[in-house]
Amino acid sequence: MTPPATGFAVPPTATQIDAMPPEPEAPSTIVISGSLQRDLLRLGVVPCAAAALALTAWFTHSRLDTLESAFNAEGQAIALQVASLSDLSLYAGDLSALQNVTNAALRGNSQVTRIEISNSAGVFVSSGPSPASMENLRVFTAPVQLREASRASAFSPAGSTAAGDTPIGLVQAFRDTTSYARERTRSLVAGIGIALIAILVAWASVRHMARTVARPLRRVSRTVAALEAGHFDARCDVQAAPSSHRGRPGRPHELASLAHDVNRLAEQLEHNQQVSEERVRQATAVALQRMAEAEQAALSRARFLAAASHDLRQPLHAMGLFIDGLLPSATPAQRPAVLRLQESTQFMSMLLDDLLEISRLDAQVLTPSVATVSLEGLFDHLAGQHAAQAAEARVRMIFKAQGRAVRSDAAMLVRIIGNLIGNAIRHAPPEGTVMVAARRGSTPGTVRIEVRDNGIGIAPIHQQRIFEEFYQVANTERDRRQGFGLGLAICARVATLLGTHIELRSALLLGSTFSLTLPVASAVGAPRPVAPPPPMAPLAGLRCLVVDDDDVILHGTEQLLQQWGCEVVCTVSGTAAIQLMGEEDAQFDVVLCDLQLARDEDGMAVIEAARRLHPQALAVLVTGATGPDALQRLRQQGATFLTKPVAPAKLRALLSTRRHAQQQPAHA
Repeated sequence: MTPPATGFAVPPTATQIDAMPPEPEAPSTIVISGSLQRDLLRLGVVPCAAAALALTAWFTHSRLDTLESAFNAEGQAIALQVASLSDLSLYAGDLSALQNVTNAALRGNSQVTRIEISNSAGVFVSSGPSPASMENLRVFTAPVQLREASRASAFSPAGSTAAGDTPIGLVQAFRDTTSYARERTRSLVAGIGIALIAILVAWASVRHMARTVARPLRRVSRTVAALEAGHFDARCDVQAAPSSHRGRPGRPHELASLAHDVNRLAEQLEHNQQVSEERVRQATAVALQRMAEAEQAALSRARFLAAASHDLRQPLHAMGLFIDGLLPSATPAQRPAVLRLQESTQFMSMLLDDLLEISRLDAQVLTPSVATVSLEGLFDHLAGQHAAQAAEARVRMIFKAQGRAVRSDAAMLVRIIGNLIGNAIRHAPPEGTVMVAARRGSTPGTVRIEVRDNGIGIAPIHQQRIFEEFYQVANTERDRRQGFGLGLAICARVATLLGTHIELRSALLLGSTFSLTLPVASAVGAPRPVAPPPPMAPLAGLRCLVVDDDDVILHGTEQLLQQWGCEVVCTVSGTAAIQLMGEEDAQFDVVLCDLQLARDEDGMAVIEAARRLHPQALAVLVTGATGPDALQRLRQQGATFLTKPVAPAKLRALLSTRRHAQQQPAHA
């Protein structure tokens, strides 16, 4: 019964599956070795050689068999002849007659070397020399029997009796086989010679035919190879000879047809190539135009982000100042919320820094300043930078610079290695170890810097993707405290900018090793010991002049400094700030000025005026512009600057250095 039609496909039953025909297997690859000419030679020569050898062997065997039969028959005939002639003499015991018979037999056949006649009664007659060796002799024997007439008792000696068909003696004829062996050898040599001649003739004929077939095939093969190499103008010059059969055109040669097909294929390929090249030229032009537009758009976007960093950093800077100002006066119930706000602001600042860093790298507006970098000093700086993080994570840090130096950009190198150290500390187990070592590179004249941890390691499937933006292996919950997944992406871009790349060796449960290779520099002197940072000094009474065109930032900075006990004077104009510093009774210990003021005023002019009017004051620029041109300008003019958003702790540490500088002359 036919099942009702439904909207679902009914799966086949087990019986139907067994009844289904098996899927055809894919044909196996045929492996061909050698060449066609060699195969044709084998195809023609082997059967001819086999036939020649078989015929030669058969004829030679027949010839040798005939010689053997003739030789044996002749020898046996001699023995029988002597036996028939010596029956009566042997019966009568006539030795002289027997001797005459043997001598006559030797004279009649030169190939017989010796004849012996003997009987059981002790009669023995021989002719010919006794052989020293039987190597070249063959013995033919014949029994001596009495003829019918000799069996009558009248002819028998006294006391003898006729024995019927019983032999009365034996004849042995010794025949030399030298001539027979020579004839056999001659027959064998002749047979082998005929076979060799037949094989040579067959080989020459087949070789000629194989060349006739292989030559056009080689030309076809060369043409196909040229087409494969891209020379589509190649042609195969193989043509069929004109032929006719009974006035009608004959069938063309297969190889000529093959060459014609190859030529047609070449013409089609040449035409297709011309069409494809034209299409590729058009597509390439369109792709280049779109690529240029995309690159220009990406470059414009990256430059926009880099240029807009000032506007993006302003609110974060203000938030940080106000939140830090609220923290001391917050009630116990308010303090957790203020701390969370402070933490969120710090994370936003970190994310903004990373995004702007990537935008600057993608826009290719950063240029490394290559110089000789002592790894001893760089490692000491990194050790101090990450000491608190390592202590909190209970991770031991080991640095091995071994007195080496490299040619690189110190700031970019600190960014790369510092990020790798931070990641290693986060992923190392408690009581684990992070080792930073400088080793001799595999290439002469290089140094390999390694950051190694004994953490859980990275699975192979993640090792290529960890350098992508926002990719994190063990942070599926997107915990902000573990970063944003931009650190390694930035490090990879910075390493490319330095002319190197970051290598990774890792295995699960065996830790990870990140390394980069840099050119070695000549040895530098031992770094001077760095004095530990002085303790945080109280800021009470520190006279500060704050210049910023943003009222929110100005108010937040004023409140923060006043909480620290500073005496604060604020202004929104650079011109007003210069006038304040020029007053007779004006005395400032610190001048904090924004770089980009309103009405196109330059904060650097305020800093220069502070250096001139108050040389003892600490003049600090606070800038949201982090472009390479702006930073290079500040470095060239020797300005002390902080980039927004400024962490209040960093600002307090900077002001504390000024307070220490004021206290040192007093102690002296």
